[in-house]
Amino acid sequence: AQAGEALDLELAVGAQLVAEAARRARGAGGRSLGQLAAAFAAQPPGLEQLLEENLAELMRANPDPDASVLSDPYPFEVERLRAAYGSWYELFPRSASPDPARSGTLADVRERLAYVGDLGADVLYLPPVHPIGHTARKGANGATSARPSEPGSPWAIGSAEGGHTAIDPALGDLHDFDELVAAAAAEGIEIAIDLALQCSPEHPWVTAHPEWFRHRPDGSIRYAENPPKRYEDIYPIDFETPDWGALWEALAEVVEFWVFHGVLIFRVDNPHTKAFAFWEWLIARIRAVEPRVVFLAEAFTRPKTMYHLAKIGFSQSYTYFTWRNSKYELESYLAELTSPEVAAFFRPNFWPNTPDILTAALQEGGRPAFALRVLLAGTLGANYGVYGPAFELGEHVARSAGSEEYLDSEKYQVRHWDLEDPNSLTPLLKAINAVRRGHVALHQNATLRFHRAANPELLVYSKTAPHDAAYLDPKGEASTAAILCVVNLDPHYSQSGWVELDLDALGLEDGSAYLVHDLLSATTHTWKGASNFVILDPHRAPGHLFEVRAEPAAPHP
Repeated sequence: AQAGEALDLELAVGAQLVAEAARRARGAGGRSLGQLAAAFAAQPPGLEQLLEENLAELMRANPDPDASVLSDPYPFEVERLRAAYGSWYELFPRSASPDPARSGTLADVRERLAYVGDLGADVLYLPPVHPIGHTARKGANGATSARPSEPGSPWAIGSAEGGHTAIDPALGDLHDFDELVAAAAAEGIEIAIDLALQCSPEHPWVTAHPEWFRHRPDGSIRYAENPPKRYEDIYPIDFETPDWGALWEALAEVVEFWVFHGVLIFRVDNPHTKAFAFWEWLIARIRAVEPRVVFLAEAFTRPKTMYHLAKIGFSQSYTYFTWRNSKYELESYLAELTSPEVAAFFRPNFWPNTPDILTAALQEGGRPAFALRVLLAGTLGANYGVYGPAFELGEHVARSAGSEEYLDSEKYQVRHWDLEDPNSLTPLLKAINAVRRGHVALHQNATLRFHRAANPELLVYSKTAPHDAAYLDPKGEASTAAILCVVNLDPHYSQSGWVELDLDALGLEDGSAYLVHDLLSATTHTWKGASNFVILDPHRAPGHLFEVRAEPAAPHP
């Protein structure tokens, strides 16, 4: 029509399609189509009649089956909302004691729940809580020998006290763990535990099932390595052992044990170093019994491998966000993760830091670097987490130059943290998590859009509530307002410039005035049109976290 084509024949074809739909339709829709078909037969329809939305809905509801192809049925899973959206917080139980004279316990973690809940975390993730081996136990800062008083790495699982279904006696017992899970649930927090399928040399399986480990010609078992890292205190399991059936069954029983004790979220340690067929089998088996279980893959590896793990069942994955700092890096990486080809199967979980990773950006950028990284993580990703209290207290000293290992890492020793430190970032974490909970736009990644800014240190992006947002917020408690972020990527200096917004992506009309309410500073500004000026001092705030509001109409005089 817009090209000026003659439409008489096209309108007749349209009327014919309506008549055919009327003949195969049933019920009220069939009657409505029949009435329209009769009217069009008596009087040829006009263009406006054929483009009417009610007719479009009737036609969509009654498609032509001759144009359809039937396939064999394909199974699919619908995961619960926690797989799609959540704020994670990681802490070491042995460092949770309020008394510097002793190490922490699960009971101390239970007392820490109020702090975690106040931060707004949905998931409290605990590194391994199992007995720790003494053979080749790691000392402070990863030393290859430990003093008798040093606790060792929690990832060296297994001792005379038990293996993967036991609690380290220094932390408590299963009763303490059950009480923690119940107390967390009462606070609206889920407990996630680490699923690290490896053994210390003292794990009961090493003597009971030597065939589950690969032996060298001299009979010894090679310890785990991830060059340049060496784990003399850990034996890797041989997933391709001739006795793989019994091994896999035992590992599945470990997961089922913790599910029975109320754990529905597992952070899986290095899944890419184990057999993919095992994970596909295990995840299907667990979900057949308890479909609510969520698996997070800690797989810092090649993209194809990360994506394959997602395709065989992992709910979420760690990502390269941890090392993406520049505007180009962030925009291009997020474009990849939110593309239809990847977003169809891969759910990212953004972590600015982990016990293994203290990035150069955090080592060098001071408190502003921590602030801007958590603002990015919490708004770019529907799922994100921090390793604390190291994060909110700005732990930034590396073990050595060029290393991403922490000095005095909690992986090898007990730490005591001053949660009352006035420089803590807890107010910022609380504010970001409150905004996340209160705005459905931040519960997903599909509507992420980047906007233009000439200054390369200003990253501008928005999220809007999707049209089918009800599934993300079934109770209707969260706002559907658009969220607009302007972040200063420079942790050292103020940055300013004009931002150029895609008004259509924000649901705004060209040239219109609108309000941007900063949810971090509680200030409101009136902007107009696509071009607006900002200036951001990183020592005051990492960026603007705006809720976009239509400007109310002026009252009549």
